[in-house]
Amino acid sequence: MADINDQIEQFFEAYEQRFAEGLAGNAVAEETAKAFADFFVEASPVGISGGKNDQSFLDAVPKGYDFYRSIGITKMEIRQLDITELNELHYMVEVYWESFYEKDGVSDSIEFSVIYLLQHLNGTLKVFAYITGDEQAVLKERGLV
Repeated sequence: MADINDQIEQFFEAYEQRFAEGLAGNAVAEETAKAFADFFVEASPVGISGGKNDQSFLDAVPKGYDFYRSIGITKMEIRQLDITELNELHYMVEVYWESFYEKDGVSDSIEFSVIYLLQHLNGTLKVFAYITGDEQAVLKERGLV
């Protein structure tokens, strides 16, 4: 299990780096798409939705980074990973993020977690589902949206 834990840690280090690149305005849609399964599911307070990893996903990725930049997000850093092996092919990873932002000349941060479900198949990790908290409520509370 130690080897797969190392792979999962590297997977999320690359995810964090792509986030930094995306926030900087660099093109990361294709690399981001490679981290996701052909079909994936999102669960949030809004409900449950599924999406294909297709051209519409590739088109949506830069818009997500544009949104975060527009509300003052400057950096996202992983603080902790909690990895749970579900079976030999599937893992649940709770990622504790810290999101840094600047609003009206004041710098602050928001801590939150996202639960990712990963499949390890043919030596490759892919996100096939993720579960988020109420991001919009926190952003409103902080006056970012």
